[in-house]
Amino acid sequence: MALRSAFLLFCVLSLATENILASVFSSKLIHRFSDEGRALIKTPTSSDSFPEKRSSEYYWLLASSDFRRQRMNLGAKFQSLVPSEGSKTISSGNDFGWLHYTWIDIGTPSVSFLVALDSGSDLLWIPCNCVQCAPLTSSYYSSLATKDLNEYNPSGSSSSKVFSCSHKLCESASDCESPKEQCPYTVNYASDNTSSSGSLVEDILHLTYNNANSRLMNSSSSVRARVVIGCGKKQSGEYLNGVAPDGLMGLGLGEISVPSFLSKAGLMRNSFSLCFDEEDSGRIYFGDMGPSMQQSTHFLPYNNKYVAYIVGVEACCVGNSCLKQTSFKTLIDSGQSFTSLPEDVYREVAIEIDRHVNAKIKRLKGGPWDYCYETSVEPKVPAIKLKFLNNNTFVILKPLFEVQQNEGPVLFCLPISSSEQEGIGAIGQNYMRGYRMVFDRENMKLGWSASKCQEEKTAPPQASPRSTSSPYPLTEEQQGRSHAVSPAIAGKTPSKTSSSASSSSSCSFSSVTLFNSLLLLHWLVSCYM
Repeated sequence: MALRSAFLLFCVLSLATENILASVFSSKLIHRFSDEGRALIKTPTSSDSFPEKRSSEYYWLLASSDFRRQRMNLGAKFQSLVPSEGSKTISSGNDFGWLHYTWIDIGTPSVSFLVALDSGSDLLWIPCNCVQCAPLTSSYYSSLATKDLNEYNPSGSSSSKVFSCSHKLCESASDCESPKEQCPYTVNYASDNTSSSGSLVEDILHLTYNNANSRLMNSSSSVRARVVIGCGKKQSGEYLNGVAPDGLMGLGLGEISVPSFLSKAGLMRNSFSLCFDEEDSGRIYFGDMGPSMQQSTHFLPYNNKYVAYIVGVEACCVGNSCLKQTSFKTLIDSGQSFTSLPEDVYREVAIEIDRHVNAKIKRLKGGPWDYCYETSVEPKVPAIKLKFLNNNTFVILKPLFEVQQNEGPVLFCLPISSSEQEGIGAIGQNYMRGYRMVFDRENMKLGWSASKCQEEKTAPPQASPRSTSSPYPLTEEQQGRSHAVSPAIAGKTPSKTSSSASSSSSCSFSSVTLFNSLLLLHWLVSCYM
């Protein structure tokens, strides 16, 4: 009996399911710009707001809507940010100590600062309420033309806030008489008693999404990010002699660095890239993870902590000759003009390079290098190759650096010196040229790929359709678990020498639909120009 009941129930359910599956539900689709669609949403003020079918305005509006949808759907993990004045970096030679700089805007109303880019330190500081600062007038620097540098005044910015001694990122809290006092700071750098000191403040750093469709979304691309800024009242050493006269942006791993604040606020992936080309310019992109084909190697801890961008070189080769016992650790430091190697590795490399030069060594007067050659023709020397795990190789194609003399032929020097820190070197800007250097803090690895450091023609998809900001004081979650790292490990070499470096971003879209939309968009832009 039970078996018969079960069979009948099964038959009933089967018939019911068949009837349900046989049902077809339909709904009429109406295009938003069709006559019927216009009638449904027509308002007294909208009669002239719809474009004519197949007109350039019609396709422009459709493409604009597509970009907004893509930005809303993809979210912050695909964002790429640049300073509000653009991604370009510049180097002005001796005027600014051969470092690379970019213009940034800070505060409300915004004020522009030309800051040095330093992956070897953490704090962003700018001249502020100066007691002892470098000259800021354009006449002092030949490369500035008529544009003066600026001095920051927190009281002149409506968005500035006091950064108190009670904050977890205040390293000098022990020097404060009260937790409510403003947090003081002193940052000591490794070269020539160079330092910056003052007090910390919170304020707005103005950025923009790196999108190719800026004409469609210029107002919706702006980002107002709250960061900690060093109000640099007193500078010393190289910072009074032309290096970073208008401030320095630390890009290190410390919780107080700009990349740390941007990633914790959810504005970007926890990564950035730098690219310096052969023409003393380059690019910086926040949130750039690099291309899939890039080579990479993992960062290493220092005293059991990840405090800086340190990598491990397995072997050092000159041409096809790999030198014995040349493994070492090195810092990747955009704030160092030139490269230094551990003493034993430096000697091995220098002797091997010298073996390929058919000219006598001539010491550069007052210079930091031991191996210079006076010749009218650049010596042909093999590339220097740094070998990493998994057969990844960083190739330095042009090891020699040209130095112009006031009289006589030019000098070609090997711009490497012996490191002052035992067992650890530093790859400076001079050997980053031609590469897009990706500091992937999310996966704790360094990536690199050959690049001409040009502006991206097509940018990665963006997120928010509105202006994005972090307008509130820094929360406990943003304060982080560790203190900011002192940049003393990152030395600055003498400023009377040269450098260019390399690493930019170029991204491609995997979406065929988006690619076609971009082709349409570029055609429309050309029609409007």
